[in-house]
Amino acid sequence: MADSENMSNVRKPLDSDVEPLKLSDFLDRGWKLFEEVDTTNEPTGSNPIQVKVKRGITMLEEASRMVAQLDLFSRNEDLEEIATTDLKYLLLPALLGALTMKQTSRDKRLDFVQTARAYFHDFLRRCKEYNVSKFELPKPMIENAALDEESENGNSTTKLSSPSPPDLVAMASQRQAKIERYRQRKEMEARLSEVRISVESGQADDEVTRDFYLLSVRRWVTVALEEIDSIDQEVEILKRMDTMKQMSAEPPSQCKQQARTPMKPFILTKDAVQARVFGAGYPSLPTVTVDEWYEQHRKHGALPDQGIPRRVAVEEDVDAKEQEEEEKEKRVENDNEESLQKARDWDDWKDTHRRGYGNRQNMG
Repeated sequence: MADSENMSNVRKPLDSDVEPLKLSDFLDRGWKLFEEVDTTNEPTGSNPIQVKVKRGITMLEEASRMVAQLDLFSRNEDLEEIATTDLKYLLLPALLGALTMKQTSRDKRLDFVQTARAYFHDFLRRCKEYNVSKFELPKPMIENAALDEESENGNSTTKLSSPSPPDLVAMASQRQAKIERYRQRKEMEARLSEVRISVESGQADDEVTRDFYLLSVRRWVTVALEEIDSIDQEVEILKRMDTMKQMSAEPPSQCKQQARTPMKPFILTKDAVQARVFGAGYPSLPTVTVDEWYEQHRKHGALPDQGIPRRVAVEEDVDAKEQEEEEKEKRVENDNEESLQKARDWDDWKDTHRRGYGNRQNMG
């Protein structure tokens, strides 16, 4: 197998004084950009962070193309046959998946998580082929999509049948596996922190360097398994959200709703005999609905809530009183002797009789 460190970059810069980047340079720079993005306190959606994410993805994609051209890995070889300097290139799909998950475009989120899952699955498949560690390889997204399509077309009875009770044994084993992965991850991270300094300084020998890269690959196996679990859950949520958006965006049904016929009034009687012989048990039965009664009174202009009859009566009473007062004034002005005499007699009577005298009505 050819040593990748001696291979030149596939790109040649325009300036001959600038040295072309090697395969290891692309990986190291992309790896460093990921660590900067993963450990920063800035919001992931900020513009500087997203610029670093895109730069890191570009670096790692270029490194992946170079690895494919060099054909560094083969299914016919064992893990011990991989050169120490080539072990770190096993991490390329995992780093690409992790950086893809850092992209924050809401409209393309489903594409991002599906692409990241493909990267993580490719990384786990290669680690499985080399027996890097013991784990169960998740199913690829293509198989899951095919199963969903069969269910939608009616070829599968999973959705039509009643939901089966949860398998408590399987859930307990999955939980135990997650706990074990978490414990292994913490142990590997502690060991990595011990040897990282010597490897990055270049003072570590081949054995320490190989151990460092193997630990890094095994740590990323636990990370990739956890990421795939969370991605599968997020994909289901995103698909349901897209379905709900499409349903809300669809125009309403073209069929017009038929107007409801007004319900006829009815009265419940005590029993059938009472209804047939003695009637409903009320002094009178309704013959029209409230709406029909209101419409009849509206046509005649005599709605009670409009106060039409009351207003007419009050106006007539006021007109009669005004007319009577006018006649009295005219009589006084004309010096009618009869009117004057009645007025004088009335004044004399009021002087000798108190108010209310002679009112004996309704006193028993």
